[in-house]
Amino acid sequence: MTREPRPTGGQTPASFEASIQRLTAIVEQLEHGDLPLEESLRLFEEGVKLSRAAQERLDQAEKQVAELLKVEADGTPSTAPFATTDDER
Repeated sequence: MTREPRPTGGQTPASFEASIQRLTAIVEQLEHGDLPLEESLRLFEEGVKLSRAAQERLDQAEKQVAELLKVEADGTPSTAPFATTDDER
């Protein structure tokens, strides 16, 4: 059985695409059903964290798209800067 490399120290992958790729690998491993219970639980936990992080990234992207599509009352595009993760804290 081939095991996919996993992020060290519980870190989430740097990009949305990397998160989805790792999540897909986890699902494939869990679907085989041949892992010990502890390994299955660890992978499941990692998958839940990846899923939540990916959802947060999607939510942020949706907010950015909504900002880009926002138009002022006079028809001109809105020019407000995006709030970054650091700005929101």
